[in-house]
Amino acid sequence: MKYLSPLILVVLLVFACQPEPTYPTDLVGKQNLLKEKQKELRAITKLIGKLELEIDSLDPNAKQEKPKTLVTTQSVKKKNFERFIDIQSSVESDDIVMASSETGGRLLSMTVKEGNHVKKGQAIASVDLESVNKQIDELNKALELAADVYERQKRLWDQNIGSEIQYLQAKNNKERLEKSLETAKFQLTKANVYAPISGVVDMVFLKSGEMAAPGQPIIQILSTGTVKVVADVPEKYLTSVKKGEKVSIKFPSLDKEVQARVSLIGSTINPANRTFKVEVNVPNRGGILKPNLLASMLISDYAANDVVVVPLELVQQEVSGNSFVFIKSENSEGAIAKKVMVKIGESYNNEVIITEGLKGGEELIVDGARGLANNESITINETSSKEKNG
Repeated sequence: MKYLSPLILVVLLVFACQPEPTYPTDLVGKQNLLKEKQKELRAITKLIGKLELEIDSLDPNAKQEKPKTLVTTQSVKKKNFERFIDIQSSVESDDIVMASSETGGRLLSMTVKEGNHVKKGQAIASVDLESVNKQIDELNKALELAADVYERQKRLWDQNIGSEIQYLQAKNNKERLEKSLETAKFQLTKANVYAPISGVVDMVFLKSGEMAAPGQPIIQILSTGTVKVVADVPEKYLTSVKKGEKVSIKFPSLDKEVQARVSLIGSTINPANRTFKVEVNVPNRGGILKPNLLASMLISDYAANDVVVVPLELVQQEVSGNSFVFIKSENSEGAIAKKVMVKIGESYNNEVIITEGLKGGEELIVDGARGLANNESITINETSSKEKNG
């Protein structure tokens, strides 16, 4: 390489002495000129390499031992490769239930507060049903009279005295009041409000002393034993996600990662953002996963088994765009860096698949690979190379 700089200077002087060329102004002309100059550059680079080899073979001083570049290597191995897409998602409660009273009235008491754990069937509030008690008293009085009238009409009817319609009316009035009394007594059983599910009290809508209407929410209960992570996945990954397959879920704020299976895939595509819904049920021991907690869902969209994979940073490119790596080789003088042209495939997480050029088992040059020339003498840092090979 010590002859490279003077030769380049000569080439630059030759070009400097030439009259300034005229360049095309249109796009096609510029593209054609670029291709022509790239072709000339490759030819000059090839000529420089050839001249260096010829000079080294003729110059006696070139036969002196040249300094070797210190490098480290690692063995090229085949392994399984998998690529993931990272979709932002969030935690949602699998069950959110409102507890409400079936009858209206003033709340006499509230036995729970926000954050309390409740069990299914636990009493959480009581409603004042004094009006129902008074209604029952009124119905009892009315029923006493109705029953007495009915008995009198029945005795008369048994003696064929009076009209049948009078007897039937008395009987109907008594039975109607009995049903009304039964309904009023049933309403008394609705004085207490019970938790419909087990979970945590998330919100309290009414306080003791306030009026509750029938069906009006009193508290909101979250079932946090199992939560679901929901993500909106772009439609181009529709074939990459399957129900029942394992995915990784990361929770950045908790520094936690779990494995779970896809429990639901949406049946429609959202026309607004061209996504479909994916849900994953996640166990929530201790209730550490809170609804609306941000998460990342890692979905595998590409996988290949037993392929050559190398660090992406070690793949270099020529001016022409062709990719290459350096591997350790041998000649009569010892270890040298051999330039190997490669073709690359899919990449992920700073690794890339080599589809052509490497078969596995080669010693890939790692540290010191940048700036090497083909067939350049090298020396191996054995300690660092062993560490990289594990």
